[in-house]
Amino acid sequence: MLNLFISNAYAQAAGAPAQNPLMSMIPFVLVFVVMYFFMIRPQKKRMEEEQNFLSKLSHGEEVFTKSGILGKISGITDKVVTLELEGGTKIKILKTHVGGSAKSVLTEVTK
Repeated sequence: MLNLFISNAYAQAAGAPAQNPLMSMIPFVLVFVVMYFFMIRPQKKRMEEEQNFLSKLSHGEEVFTKSGILGKISGITDKVVTLELEGGTKIKILKTHVGGSAKSVLTEVTK
């Protein structure tokens, strides 16, 4: 009855060659390499492009926010951007929430 829950342990054959410990690490290394090239590297590149875009923002540029609001930059500081919307309304948002240039969005809409 006890054999159903506990299996018998048998000794390994005396003459069997031992497996190299480095060979057991190869799958972990391969997984890390694949994750680096398909996930980590593209994310770093995307973040660098976003930081470059945010550093080049200027007064009068039309942008969209990550929440989908379109507007023209009427004021800019290190951390805050003031957007002027269609009816003359001005809102302040964090600079990190600017999603991109509205020119690319507006050209896709008119096609």
